[in-house]
Amino acid sequence: MPFHLRLDNLTAVFALLVGMVSAGISVFAAGYFREGEGTAPGLMSLQYHFFLASMLMVLLADDAYAFMVAWEVMALSSFFLVTTDHKHAEIRRAGYLYLLVAHIGAIAILLSFGVMTSGSGDYSFAGMRAQQLSPFWASAAYLLALVGFGAKAGLLPLHVWLPEAHPAAPSPVSAMMSGVMLKTAIYGLLRVSFDLVGETLWWWGVVAMTIGLLTAVFGVLYSTVQSDMKRLLAYSSIENIGLLAVALGLTLIFHSYGMEALAALAMTALLYHCLAHAGFKSLLFLCTGSVLHATRERSLGKLGGLIHRMPWVAWLALAGVIASAGLPPLSGFVSEWLLLQSFLFSSGLPHSWLNMIVPVAAALVALVAALAGFAMVKFYGIVFLGQMREPALREAHDAGIWERTGLVWLAGLTLALGVFPSTVIGFIDAATRQLLGAGLAEKVHEHGWWMLAPISPERASYEPLIFLATIVVAVLFGRQLVHRLYHGRMRRSPAWDCGYVFQGPRAQDTAEGFSQPIRRIFEPMFRMDRHFPSIRDEKPFYSVKVEDHFWHWLYLPLARLANGISALMIRLQGGRIAIYLLYSFLTLIVLLLVARP
Repeated sequence: MPFHLRLDNLTAVFALLVGMVSAGISVFAAGYFREGEGTAPGLMSLQYHFFLASMLMVLLADDAYAFMVAWEVMALSSFFLVTTDHKHAEIRRAGYLYLLVAHIGAIAILLSFGVMTSGSGDYSFAGMRAQQLSPFWASAAYLLALVGFGAKAGLLPLHVWLPEAHPAAPSPVSAMMSGVMLKTAIYGLLRVSFDLVGETLWWWGVVAMTIGLLTAVFGVLYSTVQSDMKRLLAYSSIENIGLLAVALGLTLIFHSYGMEALAALAMTALLYHCLAHAGFKSLLFLCTGSVLHATRERSLGKLGGLIHRMPWVAWLALAGVIASAGLPPLSGFVSEWLLLQSFLFSSGLPHSWLNMIVPVAAALVALVAALAGFAMVKFYGIVFLGQMREPALREAHDAGIWERTGLVWLAGLTLALGVFPSTVIGFIDAATRQLLGAGLAEKVHEHGWWMLAPISPERASYEPLIFLATIVVAVLFGRQLVHRLYHGRMRRSPAWDCGYVFQGPRAQDTAEGFSQPIRRIFEPMFRMDRHFPSIRDEKPFYSVKVEDHFWHWLYLPLARLANGISALMIRLQGGRIAIYLLYSFLTLIVLLLVARP
């Protein structure tokens, strides 16, 4: 089986993503993995580098053989990393769940490649491009790819492994999986949809956009109600993957109707969000790792006030929170702003019902962005602000020099992607032109590197440097200016306590209390198990546990079915030779009856 490798523009963009983000994660991991977490540090480092190399090989593969081998190495090496602390049963369960979903996706990808070969036996990507598939078989290949790569990316309903695997894995591994590995699935979707399968159909985009919207809304709602740091970030990753699927669907719709300028805008938003999400989500996962190492706590209900003990981590985490919330002038705002511009300029679609659906989708994207901001306020406020909820938090320590270096690198990457969008678009434009035959860089560069105007300055424009300068001036000089102009004196006093005398940690909002309005408004979306206090309880308490409907609607019935089939097979395999001879005899009788003329 000869392997073929190829470096084109699309591969180069994602290889740049892998290199930039993994550099910061690896420097952080050099300090984080020093003592190990259940697996010997040397073995863990070997698995880590196999994981990193396999992701790069996925991008470079130019035939189905090389792609699937690299894909399986990526799945297995990441499985061993997820189960690093394998002494705990829940971590082993999370790893096996991840491996199961990964192999379901791998089977779908392999079937997609098989459809695209059209029986020719040529599994090279060049041979697949040469095939002229009918609309039926092209659609079959696309849908199989959507299932296969969607399982790795975390699209509904194959998302269940993310909230389980991310809390189980060490934080650098969670950062690598969420920031980098999920993007290899997006790369695979782009490679199949625009490069290998041939002509695209408009309804492919509707399917991708619908699944993406459902995934984004589901992910952001569940992230707002989590009380575990890493589960909150895992659901946030599901939300961002949903936005990427929305951008993919919009690109497919525009491209199928020959609206290449708008397709280039949506594709640019997709690629930009891949880079942005890789940076800020890796930064946030690494910050949670620093908090976890310093406090041994992952529950939001036992954290608080860590900005006083961990100022480096707190201020660098703020950059990731602002970017994840989609606020300027950091990277998350640019990519989501470009995606919303793609929706706002889509009024010329030939189908009237598409023109009605697209604004509804844009409204849902705006809702997702608002709820993402809510989730990030909850995450940052409860972990770093306020008072410490546990006395042991006073012993917390800040990140070491290796960890700080990795965090600073990723925070700088997040800032650079937000402040220099025109320059970044110039780099990724080659991939957009390769897939669509049109790009955005020329239009953007007409107005200078300091301004982002994807269509025209009269319709929409954004000047990130001016925005950043305004924020810096307001923060550095605003207080002093008001102080001098007002009275020239300063008086310090306690903050107003709203009339409450008690100001201890229990007066602060808990994670559950903060998200209570979301749980009430969107109650049908959640499966909740509540415990209410009783007057008979010696120590009354209230608790609420939010569960995923998909576990009870889909996965638990499948698990019961699999257990039933296994129990039947165990009964059939009784271990008695006479029973096995009876099976053989009955099989021969059936074959003779079927084969009788």
